[in-house]
Amino acid sequence: MARHEPRMVRHTVVMRQLDVLRVERLTPHMQRIVLGGPELAGFISAAPDDHVKLFFPNSHGEIVRPTLGANGLEYPPGKEPSPMRDYTPRSHDETRGELTVDFVLHGDGPAATWAAQATPGQQLGAGGPRGSFIVADDFDHYVMAGDETALPAIGRWLEELPSNAKATVFIEIPDSADRQSLSSNAHFDVQWLDRKGGDAASSTLLEQALQRFVPADGDTFYWIATESKRARNMRQWLSEHRDLPKEHVKATGYWKFGDSDD
Repeated sequence: MARHEPRMVRHTVVMRQLDVLRVERLTPHMQRIVLGGPELAGFISAAPDDHVKLFFPNSHGEIVRPTLGANGLEYPPGKEPSPMRDYTPRSHDETRGELTVDFVLHGDGPAATWAAQATPGQQLGAGGPRGSFIVADDFDHYVMAGDETALPAIGRWLEELPSNAKATVFIEIPDSADRQSLSSNAHFDVQWLDRKGGDAASSTLLEQALQRFVPADGDTFYWIATESKRARNMRQWLSEHRDLPKEHVKATGYWKFGDSDD
């Protein structure tokens, strides 16, 4: 493999019905839900920022999942489809048969509403991941920048970094009470950027932190996840001011300002 070359691994998409095993409020704006059940068998998540489609109860309280047909996702006729949203697998324990997903509680969309009231014994549907983007492990330094929606991916990535890796992390959160305990075998530094209740779409805390950051000698990989326009602008700034090859940056819009969803 060439130096710094990423890999894309495709997975067979499997639709599952999962049970809520445990629920834990991590911070004022983050609810952890541990899922399991016999249909979790064979689940694969190979990268920290993988995404699964979660299917929530419809207005009748039913989980109506699609099947993969010739024209894409197909729902049973006469049934109201379940709302679906993308979420990051925070962790997967194959031995215990558990999948952990952290939900940001920041609105009245179907995902946040469901997560806020979730209790053991409830169910939801899941599909995927359909692929994993695996970042090369031979960079000299890793920079992770994201808002609270990126915290599950950042936390998992830190835990999976090898002991010889070095990382700098910028995390924007609604309030100081939303800090989490993060751990890694790697050497890492975290800067928490508190919006103090400010608007997440118009904030510039992440942008300012990236611009102040002085990379050390060697090659640095930048991973960015936040509101779509902000992520795009940060990628552009890095391209113009740091003259980075495209394979040294991955910027993803985890949500979009103006959407009525979670």
